[in-house]
Amino acid sequence: MSFHDAGTSIAIALAVVKTLILLVGSVITFFAYKAYRRTRQRALGLLAGGFGLVTLGLVLAGLLYELLGLPLMTGILLESLLMLVGFVIIAYSLYVS
Repeated sequence: MSFHDAGTSIAIALAVVKTLILLVGSVITFFAYKAYRRTRQRALGLLAGGFGLVTLGLVLAGLLYELLGLPLMTGILLESLLMLVGFVIIAYSLYVS
């Protein structure tokens, strides 16, 4: 297996994993939002928003790099910031009564 073949295999595997993360994260976000709509509990709304931001953050770097041509490091920075904000919101949602 050449270096190029290994890179292609890893790129395909990465695309598959990121797609699965997007699907599973979207399902979790949907169910958290659905629970929020049913109960109107602020904590569940925050939880849904936090999971949504984390999910978006996890797929953002590659999308920005591939579709908009932004430098990969810029995409990774934006991805990390969204994930940080999402995790802070999730932590806050677990703290709020």
